Amino acid sequence: MSNTALLERPVTAPVRIVSPSDAAADLPAVRSPRGFALYVGIDEVKAAEAGVSLPLLVDALRRTLAELAPNAETHATVALAPHGSGGRDLDVVRLALQEPGAIARAKAAEEAEKDEDAGVTVDISRKRVLIDGDSAAFTYKEFELLQYLVLREGRTIERSELVSALWQSPEDETPGERTIDVHVRRLRAKLGRYEDIVRTVRGIGYRFDRHADVVIRYGHGTPSPDRF
Repeated sequence: MSNTALLERPVTAPVRIVSPSDAAADLPAVRSPRGFALYVGIDEVKAAEAGVSLPLLVDALRRTLAELAPNAETHATVALAPHGSGGRDLDVVRLALQEPGAIARAKAAEEAEKDEDAGVTVDISRKRVLIDGDSAAFTYKEFELLQYLVLREGRTIERSELVSALWQSPEDETPGERTIDVHVRRLRAKLGRYEDIVRTVRGIGYRFDRHADVVIRYGHGTPSPDRF
């Protein structure tokens, strides 16, 4: 290995990444291809499970290239990331080596997170609520109540429906319909200045309407089966 690239190390030299087809189309222009980069996403554990190691993989690629193009120069770089940082191996490699597309996606993700720092984020997949970026201390039942309303956006939910839907377990002490009002008051108190996202429909029940300061995360893959 001739070099090691740390995830935190910036690379200031501008690099233009092109696909092979783009490179061929660019031949008549002033610029011409001088080589290519192959990003490989695999950690030491996955390599060991395949019966190889990172040095062996690099050496095999170099030997193959030497057979096909003996005059080609090669340079191997290993991308390092802190333990437990998560993410796809290939994405970590591309970001560590400052690949423009990866940098653009990382910046877009950072901007999205900044936008969610203000307002209310209802994270259905993780069963939590963030208020202005901080985790709110909702009880399980309070989150269930908010989630039930959020997933039925724009629909007025009667108190009797909330009771039958949220207190189904035999171990639960079934509250009276007016007790729902107490639970809603506690919920609103924890929402603070965003308490009006849960609206009271006089004489009927409660409703959640779409708000500009509310973000709903359903998670990846199939949406919650409770979503209508």
